[in-house]
Amino acid sequence: MSHPTQPPSPYPSYASQLPIVDLSAADRGPRARRLLHAQLHSAAHDVGFFQLVGHGVTEAETRALTSAMRAFFALPEAERLALDTTNSPHFRGYTRIGDERTGGARDWRDQLDIGAERPAHIPGPGEPPYWWLQGPNQWPEALPELRLAALNWIERLSGVAERLLHELLASIGARPDFYDDAFGSRAHPQLKLVRYPGSSGEGDDQGVGAHKDYGFLTLLLQDQVGGLQVEREDGIFHDVPPLPGAFVVNLGELLEVATNGYLVATHHRVVSPPGATERFSVPFFYNPRLDARIAPLEFPYAAAAPGVTADPANPLFAEYGRNELKGKLRAHPLAAARHHADLLAAAGRPAMSH
Repeated sequence: MSHPTQPPSPYPSYASQLPIVDLSAADRGPRARRLLHAQLHSAAHDVGFFQLVGHGVTEAETRALTSAMRAFFALPEAERLALDTTNSPHFRGYTRIGDERTGGARDWRDQLDIGAERPAHIPGPGEPPYWWLQGPNQWPEALPELRLAALNWIERLSGVAERLLHELLASIGARPDFYDDAFGSRAHPQLKLVRYPGSSGEGDDQGVGAHKDYGFLTLLLQDQVGGLQVEREDGIFHDVPPLPGAFVVNLGELLEVATNGYLVATHHRVVSPPGATERFSVPFFYNPRLDARIAPLEFPYAAAAPGVTADPANPLFAEYGRNELKGKLRAHPLAAARHHADLLAAAGRPAMSH
């Protein structure tokens, strides 16, 4: 389908690998908003990835988070391991290099997993096991500023993502608030603070393997090192050059399912930086309530939807929490084996010894 002509980008040509979307255009009158919607429609339907500017997150907020993150990874290993994910039945905390897996292979990075700060919800009789995913975070005592910056980031980016989702739905003719009830005060946002320490030196360069995200929207803050790659229509993984001040946005599988494939979730991966070069990144995942059932979107292009890309190894469920729990059990085998051997057995997966 055709879209209105887009104005020339004021950003450098090296960043033109992905569409560049300026969210602040929504406030600049009807014509600017129509052009924003044309860009969003095209980016979400054709690519599933774009660079987001005009989001309102300040350099000071970004600096507060990134400086606290670097301080965390500079802590002695023993202080980081005190927050090991294997301590948490909620899959929160620190994961050592090589302990997380994507596509069955180890990811050469370490990270801190953080979510909304809520009391633990231990599933009772008859309750779905995905309630294990709600619970407290693990924080380093030596860095109180990390807790403050990370929780502020979750709040700020939840607001940006909510606004972006409204404009995205409007861009394809849907009701902007169609999924508001799936989020609300019990939404389940998540944040990862990630360090790629360079090459493993063993011939593999999987920073994180090719995958799709299983929520609604991901907003990624990446540093200037690069390494993120996105699979394009030609089947080749293309580099995403860092664009200062921008978030790299990608659509998750739930939006693909909700639109029957009209909006696309795209495979992406990270190639480890060369040698001992460190790369830092902060992906933020805008996810609905764990118990949200994602209704099919009502929108005028539904008849043109091609259907969802089927992956028998990765079935998708209507309830968001089932998708996330499936992903966590697969990605964090050590924590899963320690706390959820019964769930692994139910899924037909062996518990790992450690």
